[in-house]
Amino acid sequence: QAQLVESGGGLVQAGGSLRLSCAASGRTFTFSNYFMAWFRQAPGKEREFVASISWSGGSTGYADSVKGRFTISRDKAKNTVYLQMDSLKSDDTAVYYCATGPRPTMTTAYDYWGQGTQVTVSS
Repeated sequence: QAQLVESGGGLVQAGGSLRLSCAASGRTFTFSNYFMAWFRQAPGKEREFVASISWSGGSTGYADSVKGRFTISRDKAKNTVYLQMDSLKSDDTAVYYCATGPRPTMTTAYDYWGQGTQVTVSS
């Protein structure tokens, strides 16, 4: 069983930056075998993939809409994954979710999810 807790959301002006954090825990959970991902869901829209990273090797993947603006990273010592978001646009407004699962995928087929953190970008 894994528990994921997101933080760092808030209100920011267009062009600004935010860094989201996802703290992972789980007494019997082996994170090194898993992938971590960020998704987002805007009102009235489906949840969509944002970025993913392998916990062990650090290989990353991004949605085309955020490439060059967002950076996913992880700190193994802290069991934490980050999403650095730069050059934010109003279209980035959404609830951002952290997820983990055994395979990297752009679908929502991840085993565990956090509760989400709201990001609002004002234009």
